[in-house]
Parts: sequence; C-alpha cells; structure tokens
Amino acid sequence: MQNITSTAGLKNAIQLLEVEQAIKGQLLKEQFYIAIESLKPVNLLKSTLNDISTSPYLIDNILGTTMGLATGYLSKKIIVGSSGNMFRKLLGSFLQFGVTTIVAKNPDAIKLIGQFIFQHFLRKKEMNSEKP
Repeated sequence: MQNITSTAGLKNAIQLLEVEQAIKGQLLKEQFYIAIESLKPVNLLKSTLNDISTSPYLIDNILGTTMGLATGYLSKKIIVGSSGNMFRKLLGSFLQFGVTTIVAKNPDAIKLIGQFIFQHFLRKKEMNSEKP
C-alpha cells in the first residue's frame, strides 16, 4: 500500500476499507447461517445417512458380515440339525463362530472361491450339453 498524502486520498482509502469490511461482514454472516443450518439435528441426520449410503466400504463390510452370519448359521444347522445332544450343540456353536469369523474377515476370498466353483460347474454342464 502506498503512502497517503492528501485528505482526499485518505477519505478514498477509508471508503474502500469500509466497503471491504461490509463485504467481509456479509460473507461472515452467510457462513454463520450455513453453519447453523448444518448443525440442525435433521440436517445432521440427513448428512449422516447420505454418508452411510454412499460409502462403498461400509456396504461391503455389511455384506461380508451378513454373508458370514448366514454361513455360520447354516453350518450350525447342518451339524446340529434337530439333535438334542449337548456335545453336538456345543460343537455347532463353535463351528458357527469360526465360520462366521472366517467369512466375515475374508469376503473377497470367499467370493473368488464361489466364482471359481460356479464357473467350474458351469463349464462341466456346458461340456456335457455339447456331447451328443
């Protein structure tokens, strides 16, 4: 900024600073209202749900956990069935916990194995259908 030597220059500089202050004050007020609006409970809930629904990692984690729980439950049902044997029920619970943990921690590997098996059976079926 250059030195001001006249009263007219001083008045002009003061006016420019007042206009700049008014603009910055208006911007500050707008930012304040935006911040207040974003802190309302409804808007917080909306933004949280939006973040959850658009997060691919969360959806993958939910799918992996669900797949783990389902396979664990099915493995327990297969082992225990309708048996009243206490040892079998205990073994089924341990098996369910183990399968659930393994599948939930390794969903990508399970998907790859499933795709391999599906392609293997599909290829065999196609080969059998091609033979007269």
